[in-house]
Amino acid sequence: MTTPFLAVFKKELIDSLRDRRTLLAMIVVPLLLFPVLGVGAAKFTQFQAREAEAKTLKVAVVDSSRDTGVTDRLKQQPGLEVESTDDVSQLPAKIRDEALDAAVVVDPTFNKNLAADRPGGVTVMFRSSADFDVAKRRIQTGLQSLEKDILADRFKRASLDPSFVRGIDIQEHDITSPRERVGKLIGGLLPYLFIIFCFTGCMYPAIDLAAGEKERGTLETLLTAPVARRTLVLGKFAVVALAGVISALLAMLGLWVSVSYGIDGLPAGALDTIVDLLDPLAVAAVLAILAPLSAFFAAGLLMLSVYARSYKEAMSVISPLMVVVLVPAMLALLPGLELTLTTALIPILNVSLATRALLADTAEPGLVVIVFVSLTILAAASLVACTRWFAREDIVFRS
Repeated sequence: MTTPFLAVFKKELIDSLRDRRTLLAMIVVPLLLFPVLGVGAAKFTQFQAREAEAKTLKVAVVDSSRDTGVTDRLKQQPGLEVESTDDVSQLPAKIRDEALDAAVVVDPTFNKNLAADRPGGVTVMFRSSADFDVAKRRIQTGLQSLEKDILADRFKRASLDPSFVRGIDIQEHDITSPRERVGKLIGGLLPYLFIIFCFTGCMYPAIDLAAGEKERGTLETLLTAPVARRTLVLGKFAVVALAGVISALLAMLGLWVSVSYGIDGLPAGALDTIVDLLDPLAVAAVLAILAPLSAFFAAGLLMLSVYARSYKEAMSVISPLMVVVLVPAMLALLPGLELTLTTALIPILNVSLATRALLADTAEPGLVVIVFVSLTILAAASLVACTRWFAREDIVFRS
């Protein structure tokens, strides 16, 4: 036999799934955003990089001595079309106008300095915003090749081993695991996105199941049903909270799909490391934290929604709250901010920091439990407040 709560829950869930805006916010956007943006951005970036690498770049060289070897070495560099010139003043304008991709100005004292075993001066002009700095990198490769030959000649004349100039041989040993490195790098961004999807996943069904029902005139009919007011609120609350969790889960699924099947050209091992971030245990732990956060969002949004007279008014009241949610979520992107006993008690921020730590596999279990318990208490208090709010006739039938 179906209990009153399950009957209300089923009715509200069916109503939510009939709303196109709810389906779009809860299912379509979270599921497709990461594959579309992630794969699309990666493919576009790779295409642009290949185009830039395949392009033959025009480089002007100003070398008054003509025998420094700079021009000849750059001509040997693949992908460079080198021309000599004596007019230095026009070079910046030509680079800005894209008549040239870069320019190299050799100091007149270049040979004199080399003869005295001092470094020869070279100025490289380029636009740092153009084509992934391909021009600068190609020129540097050619100049570094020339520098290597110059140094080899100096060591040979001085009968010295090249290692003579190295006073310390530093061997680096980074004990950070690949998962921790990647988790620290992108772990602040992912919880930020998950929290956004959790909030938006709750927002649309909350508005539809309260303000929307007011506008359609069905809320009064529902309240006359032989069901306790508390049961009605719990049914609506459960649907809204479930929508938030499903939205976050689909966002994780979309991210996993985009990383697993859509992004090419990553360094060796990087793909496996990123996929490892989303292992089932980490995802389950993140969802366990997002569940009470979603419940907190659901209760708060339902309260605001039932207070509004119409769907439009509810949107105008609730939409600005996105900024309130984003600020603590964005704080997790700041370097040096970690999950501590203090930050574990700050709503939304604790979710961001705990999620980042879980994905990087550096979370302290005790602090994660504190985050979960504090959010659960906050969600329970919000649900009690929401139930009492719905019990007020001046709020429910506000006009």
